[in-house]
Amino acid sequence: MLPEYDLRGKRVLITGAGRGIGKGIALVLAEAGADVAVTALTEANARKVAEEVRRLGRASLGLVADATRQEDMDRLAQHILGEWGGLDVLINCVGDAIQKPVVALPGRPEPGMTLADWHAIVDINLTEAFLGCRAFGPYFLQRRKGNVINISSFAAFQASPFRSAYDAAKAGLTQFTRSLALEWASYGIRVNAIAPGLFPDPEQLPPEEYRRRQERARQQVPLGRLGALREVGLLAVYLASDASAYVTGQTFVIDGGMSIA
Repeated sequence: MLPEYDLRGKRVLITGAGRGIGKGIALVLAEAGADVAVTALTEANARKVAEEVRRLGRASLGLVADATRQEDMDRLAQHILGEWGGLDVLINCVGDAIQKPVVALPGRPEPGMTLADWHAIVDINLTEAFLGCRAFGPYFLQRRKGNVINISSFAAFQASPFRSAYDAAKAGLTQFTRSLALEWASYGIRVNAIAPGLFPDPEQLPPEEYRRRQERARQQVPLGRLGALREVGLLAVYLASDASAYVTGQTFVIDGGMSIA
């Protein structure tokens, strides 16, 4: 292994890692040598991923936390820093979307978004990163060293109808990443983001539905396929490692070419 990519001795926390992209990142980082703590909304999902990390020979914690709640994130920071004595990499990986117009459109049956809908989507895709950085930022700043990776989406660069709340939140996350990178650069802390495209979790879908999505991807994605969860993890290894020591404020799109088509 190239020494710059070696994550042995790194302590990583990934929020929203009970399944999907977060889980994929957790397992690849563990393969690269990192100890990985994960959070999920349910104890069962958090514990399951933590056990998979341990089977790869790394230390892990599986914790329940809602990344959109300040008190949860403050409690999480206290627990992680107390249990592990510190943290090297924070990955904010919570996200979700709804398909709704801003207001009901003439001739269409979909209801418009409520204010609660808007706040929920913005909180789960943007505020969660703010709260994660707010909770662990004082530790990184005191240490004058740290690494933040925010998980965004290709939707930050490619708008779609009925997705305005999600698109706006992910675009905001890209700019939050840039602003915070400048704010913390002189303290030795790097802040970057990954913007995945279509990465459905095969474990969360019936096989026939996954095959249907793969067929659609052949038409929608320039590279002609869905992304594999492991591929986001491999990019995260680069950003979590010393190989990217001169990189900050960047959002890396991994979407098979969708955002440039």
